[in-house]
Amino acid sequence: MIVRTIAEIAQMLGSSYIQVDDASIQIHGVSIDSRSIERQQLYIPLIGSNNNAHQYIEQVMEKGVKATLWQKDQGEPPQGIGAILVDDTTKALQQLAHAYRKQLSCKVVAITGSNGKTSTKDILASIFSKSYRTQKTLGNRNNEIGVPLTLLSCSEYCEMLVIELGMEKKGEIDFLARMVEPDIAIITSVAAAHLENFESLLDIAKAKLEILNGLKEGGLVVYNGDNPYLRTMMAKKDNMNLRTYSFGYEVDNSFVISSCLQTMEGIEFQFLNDEGIYRLPMLGLHQALNAASSIIVASYLGIDYDTIQAGLQEVEATSMRNELKHVGKCYIVDDSYKSNPESAEAAVETFAGIESPYRIVVMGDMLDLGTTTKQLHKDLGHFIANKNVNELLTYGSLGKYILEGAQEVNADLYTKHFLSQEELIHYLEKYITRESSILVKGSRGLKMDQVVFALCEKGEQL
Repeated sequence: MIVRTIAEIAQMLGSSYIQVDDASIQIHGVSIDSRSIERQQLYIPLIGSNNNAHQYIEQVMEKGVKATLWQKDQGEPPQGIGAILVDDTTKALQQLAHAYRKQLSCKVVAITGSNGKTSTKDILASIFSKSYRTQKTLGNRNNEIGVPLTLLSCSEYCEMLVIELGMEKKGEIDFLARMVEPDIAIITSVAAAHLENFESLLDIAKAKLEILNGLKEGGLVVYNGDNPYLRTMMAKKDNMNLRTYSFGYEVDNSFVISSCLQTMEGIEFQFLNDEGIYRLPMLGLHQALNAASSIIVASYLGIDYDTIQAGLQEVEATSMRNELKHVGKCYIVDDSYKSNPESAEAAVETFAGIESPYRIVVMGDMLDLGTTTKQLHKDLGHFIANKNVNELLTYGSLGKYILEGAQEVNADLYTKHFLSQEELIHYLEKYITRESSILVKGSRGLKMDQVVFALCEKGEQL
């Protein structure tokens, strides 16, 4: 984490005003949360649409915190705490993170993509950790607040930092990439996510490629070459001073996945013209793509096969992403963190390949899909109806369109729509005591993880 004196932080922010008795006081890390802040940290009170964290300064001071940023339009800062005055605390957080990034000596790998960036982050960080002091984005801190917090939490002794860059609209990746200044960039995928802010998949691909705007001169770019938009646009970047590798299943990629096998223990796959077999204890054939980009980066940095394989075997995956839970006699695949058409189809494809006497797909709404929302939900229903599943259960105001789509294709598939999570949970409880498998998927706003949590609690009571 950042360890600097109040005076040094003020200098990094270019602040000309400090209210402090002792500017040599050293702070250890930053916090934007008055509830969990520790006394050695710098308090950064952000102003949001519904909350102004400046109002919690008294609680922060009671905890013994010695320093805070203070937005100039919020009146005089209270006496008894060192205050660095800034025009905007959110921008100051971002500025401080960028200044700290320039002082770090570690290599930074930035990952973006519609799907797969969190799994890729977890896989690559696990591989790196076998040879280097490694840190990564915690949870899903990948936006204009989470990314600077991730940078500021990075130790000066860190050798490899793996960081996610998320986006909802054009320009966000550009902003984050310029803050992070990565040495290496990975673009995992382009899919129909946040389409309400984009006119097409091409526009999403262009937004993902904004990551190149922050990439250091001569940096490495690893991208999904199976995506036609990425492939076409990367071909136009040949004149840039960058090293580029593509990955995927298509034979014109730099690294071609030639075979992939799914078991209950995970996947194993190979690259074309490579005798090495890579094994990963994660569900989903799509995880081979995430692992492929990680292997390419690791190999580029000189990490050998045995070390890579050891890292793959010890991946600590972020929760709610194809997480397999054994509850009673039932297996639950918790993929409840987010959902869009591509990730939903990948989850169903994986689930349909799991050995089980009875398979139930539980689907919640896919949010932020723009004007094509209804049709994309129906298309997902068409896809599910052609897979090896026994029941399709839907939840949410849009979930009913998934059900309608499935019924159009397979009238024999048992389908049921639920208006409340309580009804859905009650219906699913009986399967805990049966040999069965349940996939739970939906956008974060649907809070489908609560369904998984409730079923796990029921299982513990048996």
